[in-house]
Amino acid sequence: MIESTIKYTPFFLLGCVLIVSLVVGLLTRQHDKGGYGIQVHSIGHAKIGAAIASNWMSAASFLGIAGVFFLHGYFAFAYILGWTGGYVLLLVLMGSQIRRFGKYTAPDFVEARYDSSVARVFSAVIAVVISLIYCVAQYKGIGLIFAWMFGIEYTQALIFGILVTFAFLMVADAIKASRNQQMHYLILILSFIIPLMMIAKKLGYNWLVPQFSYGSALRDLPTQVSSDYLYPWTFGTPYEWIALCFTLMVGTAGLPHVLSRFYTAPNNRDARWGVVWGLFFIGLLYWSAPAFGAFARSWMTTSGMVLDPVEALALADIIVIKTAEWVGLNEILVSVLAIGGILAAISTITGLLVTGAGTISYDIYYRLINPNANERHLRLVAKGATLVLALLVLVIAVNPPGLIAQITAVAFALAGNTLFPVFLLGIWWDRANKYGAIAGMLVGSVITFAPILFGHLSPTLRAVLPPTSSALIGAPLVILTMIIVSRLTPPPPEHLRRFLVEKVHSP
Repeated sequence: MIESTIKYTPFFLLGCVLIVSLVVGLLTRQHDKGGYGIQVHSIGHAKIGAAIASNWMSAASFLGIAGVFFLHGYFAFAYILGWTGGYVLLLVLMGSQIRRFGKYTAPDFVEARYDSSVARVFSAVIAVVISLIYCVAQYKGIGLIFAWMFGIEYTQALIFGILVTFAFLMVADAIKASRNQQMHYLILILSFIIPLMMIAKKLGYNWLVPQFSYGSALRDLPTQVSSDYLYPWTFGTPYEWIALCFTLMVGTAGLPHVLSRFYTAPNNRDARWGVVWGLFFIGLLYWSAPAFGAFARSWMTTSGMVLDPVEALALADIIVIKTAEWVGLNEILVSVLAIGGILAAISTITGLLVTGAGTISYDIYYRLINPNANERHLRLVAKGATLVLALLVLVIAVNPPGLIAQITAVAFALAGNTLFPVFLLGIWWDRANKYGAIAGMLVGSVITFAPILFGHLSPTLRAVLPPTSSALIGAPLVILTMIIVSRLTPPPPEHLRRFLVEKVHSP
């Protein structure tokens, strides 16, 4: 249902925004002191929070959440509660301890805590796979928006959109322009909320706080539609809802690029308050996303539009843009929404591919294949790895396996089944050893991918371990596996156990 007409306004605005981003990156690059695109000197709690939110706001947040609400109503709250609750879980369980441990990446932590290069490489491979899955969702978002912009078939739009993305990244790399995360967040949140306010006004609801007024839109729906949309278990069972929510929580707490915020914060206080502010800034978007789905349903009822399930599924991931179009919003405001979605995807792709390529270059190539490689050689390997990862994601994204939010949830399931238990026991149980960590990551990987690869052969397996929600069973099993294996094998070195007591858990 993509119109075959070219829309020049969003393409023009996209060019302007990318140029402005490069200029701002040039002006602020001298202030970026840390790795991973993160400033490690104190910049204020609110600015740290904005940087966290900027990193977090991917196509899944900008496009995917509204799409799931459009299709599944109340059931979609599992995504919001899971992704925001994960930050609370991280803050309470591991935030300060990770900061005190003092390692800057997940593989660094795993090797230092478990005294094992094998465990480090295993965690590095998992981090790369997480990045790949996450990127598939971002690619899909870019493909859908470019298909809408140019009125072309999805695959063509996907390829063209990725070429534009990498042209921008190559220019940014050539001129050494960094990304101003606070400005990036401001652009994204304004491009999301301002059009939403105008949509509410067009439909006759309170436009000043549309996050409240969409409740009125839901009440105005026909009784059958409203009850289906608001009843918790219309689109899933209580088990599926709880499993999804839990998986996204522990996945968030185990996601490598989320954890890096604690490594690089200048002190414990900044790390904690940065997450609090980050939750607030992320919450602004999640508070608003359901309104797009509700207003889309409201307009469909008023206009008499009826979509069959296949048509609704095809539109879900760009429902934020289609809603703005349907209600007759100004072309510039519709374009602003589209540009926000593209920027969210581009920034996420940048971070994930760079992190994944760096992991391959250092943790795999340097540590396993060529320990004598110099820095120049490693940079070449990283650039080659970036290209290979990008092409691999492109092949998968040509036929995406689900909605943007669902694809992203699989990445969280893998993180929740592998890295989260390794971090949790690594911090809170000094008896956890390298054998337990390796066994746990292996079991977690099997649990994550078994329903994806073999679910079509066993409906029971897929029902018990949904691909997006496997950590409700998987994470406890992995923790149990780590405990049993660690008990049956030699304990970790005494100096590691003392370090945990004296440094990591000291106030």
